[in-house]
Amino acid sequence: MKKAILILAAGLAVALPAAAQIQPTIVPAPVVAQLPAVTDAAQRAAIKRIVPKKIILVGDSTTQVGSGWGGSFCANHLTSFVSCVNLARGGRGTFDYRAEGSWDIALSEMKAPGYAQVYVLIQFGHNDQPGKPGRSTDLATEYPANLKRYVTEARAAGAIPVLVTPLTRRAFKNGSLQDDLQPWAEAVKSVAKEMDVPLVDLHALSVAAVQQMGPVEAITLAETMPPQEVIEAAKTGTTIGAPKTTPAAPAASTEVLEKPQGHPTVVFDYTHLGPKGADYVSKMVTVELARVVPDLRRDLVEDLYPPHQ
Repeated sequence: MKKAILILAAGLAVALPAAAQIQPTIVPAPVVAQLPAVTDAAQRAAIKRIVPKKIILVGDSTTQVGSGWGGSFCANHLTSFVSCVNLARGGRGTFDYRAEGSWDIALSEMKAPGYAQVYVLIQFGHNDQPGKPGRSTDLATEYPANLKRYVTEARAAGAIPVLVTPLTRRAFKNGSLQDDLQPWAEAVKSVAKEMDVPLVDLHALSVAAVQQMGPVEAITLAETMPPQEVIEAAKTGTTIGAPKTTPAAPAASTEVLEKPQGHPTVVFDYTHLGPKGADYVSKMVTVELARVVPDLRRDLVEDLYPPHQ
């Protein structure tokens, strides 16, 4: 026996057979003809092979991912036709970068097949300065000799070297930027001129920019904001160092957590860059690189996300 349902209409109960229940409207999808395996032979035959390029970054912490401009450069300022490999490492100078084997890795990247052209951007200086045992190099002799050797070996590997002068520090005294890297920048420029190497004079560009923005605004380029007393000192035109703090020990727990092994140390200083600083300096590098290496101009993106008009 078929079941019936009750429908209340105008206060009256009306029994309807199950077959009269309201059914949803089903609209069949349009039938699409099966596409052939090859859709347009002529267009497929006309596809041109890409001209891939590679940029390798070599240097210290002011170039490496996380504390320098290199991460933002690779992520935001290159087209998809350019591979970018950041091999910069914090704390390295022209001597120990080679001694530890990092330069051998860079050379291997330069020799990797498949690229129409490979460029290697080389920026050292901060850790070549005196007072850093095992890393410091002599400004008049070893530092320029090391740079020349990098240039020679990069060329032998088939790459185009580009020298980059060291990024300025951002300490001020009486409203004036304290530029302690100028001699190292001059040494880089001399090597570039002698060996006919493209030069990105990041030192001169960053000195001019930081001096113009002043000590308070320059603080915002750092990895993290300092204590308020450091900001107040900057307002007087003379910066002070942030107090050293020891990270607190993690609380004891019986819970086992899966975490990444790398734990970058983020501190305030007048050398390294946070996200804002990395974006600011990487754009500076991009614009100048397009000028000194015209072959890269079409591969460089000045603003990945230009401001809305």
